[in-house]
Amino acid sequence: MTTTERPAQTRHGHGPGGPSAGASREPRRPWTVLILALAAQVLVVLDISVVNTALPAIGRSLELRSGDLQWLVTAYLLTSGGGLLLGGRVADVFARRQVFLAGMAIFTTASMVSGLAGSAGVLIGARAGQGLGAALMTPAALSLIMTTYSGAQRAKGLTLWGAVGSMGIAAGVLFGGALTTWVSWQMIFWINVPIGVGVLIAGWLVLPKQATGHAGLARLDVPGGLAAVGGLGALIFGIESITSHGWASPITLGALGVAAVLLASFVRIERRVAAPLVPPHTWRVRSLVAGTATMAGVTAVLVGVIFVTSIFCQTVLGYSALRTGVALLPLALAITAATHLARHLLTRTTARNVAASGLTVAAAGAFLLQRAATHPSYPAAVLPGLVILGLGAGVVFVAVFISAAAGIPAEHAGMASGFLMTGHEIGAALGVAILAAVSASAGSLTAAHSAATGVGRGFAVAGILALALAAVAAATMPKTRGAAQAQNHMHMH
Repeated sequence: MTTTERPAQTRHGHGPGGPSAGASREPRRPWTVLILALAAQVLVVLDISVVNTALPAIGRSLELRSGDLQWLVTAYLLTSGGGLLLGGRVADVFARRQVFLAGMAIFTTASMVSGLAGSAGVLIGARAGQGLGAALMTPAALSLIMTTYSGAQRAKGLTLWGAVGSMGIAAGVLFGGALTTWVSWQMIFWINVPIGVGVLIAGWLVLPKQATGHAGLARLDVPGGLAAVGGLGALIFGIESITSHGWASPITLGALGVAAVLLASFVRIERRVAAPLVPPHTWRVRSLVAGTATMAGVTAVLVGVIFVTSIFCQTVLGYSALRTGVALLPLALAITAATHLARHLLTRTTARNVAASGLTVAAAGAFLLQRAATHPSYPAAVLPGLVILGLGAGVVFVAVFISAAAGIPAEHAGMASGFLMTGHEIGAALGVAILAAVSASAGSLTAAHSAATGVGRGFAVAGILALALAAVAAATMPKTRGAAQAQNHMHMH
């Protein structure tokens, strides 16, 4: 691919929301596509965390063993995280509109089945179906934003996408607790149905009906896709198994071994096929590779901290599921505020500087949360730490999305979206696994004293990870500014 294939928007924009030489000539598109894409992202991201606070109620209702409860989370992450690369390529090969609508239809149907489930097997299978729908519609939705809008509109859309992605994880805990407490656990799934139906109807009416220029299964690397789905799914399962089985258990090591074999097979397949799932030049696009690595890291820190904070609030402070959700609300509000701050910062400095600074601030928030181990007070230790962490993480998400998406040609927008969001899903699984394992090293997480000590260690590790990631972002992300990052430094050859 040559530099002449870059989309028109990268030739004009000089920063998100900032002035540009060609801004007056950029066509303004209606916001309907963005609204539909964001609605889909809300559903997908909420379902990563909304189940967590409902797990005890689901377990009692369906008489699930404690070891089976994690599958309600893992089944979703396995199919969504494992299938994103394939979903992104499908969005490039076929019309994004059809892929988006198909993914939404699968997700909505699986949500309805989840709410009606009367057994653990049916619910776990339906959760896997939700993940499959998410794997199709997430990259399609993001690539619709990337290919529909240009200049300041595109930057604003990516900013909002980043805000929804990070804020939704924290908000999911609140919604899960509220719906479970006030209505029933089934409602956390049923609420997706009317929203999904509404998006399907609106999407059928307003989404553009353009093809991407490719057609047919001949352009789809099915063997590579199956190897990627299997390998990433096994990797996520192995990471999740660390929490329940330990680092050195046969289950964990076996899953990670299977992941290594399948992912190695994926690499070999990609080198031989004419139309690889991930084109070789993708690994030379610095913005995308560095952005995906940073995305995985910041998501790991954020989701891991949410998990540990939830344990602290319920075990040490004695909060209910609903009160725990309310306690995490300031984190979501801080992330929202940070997205507005990020847009202004990105007009004045590089995405690399914004990401590295944001990660440093997030580390400060995590270290402040560590005080909760010796001073178990929400107002004094937890609240300020969550706010500072949210502000830092929020600007990082926006900087990563804008940096990674800039300069990606339209015909590869789906692949790039799937690549980036795969980092998001793997980061979520990795963050919970690492911080849960570190926290559990102090003893039982159901006993107040050992839980307090354990979560203190978890917060400290989160801070160390954020600092290390800040150094990585400073060394690897491109130096150029704002939404025009790729113009001179991220050519795809």
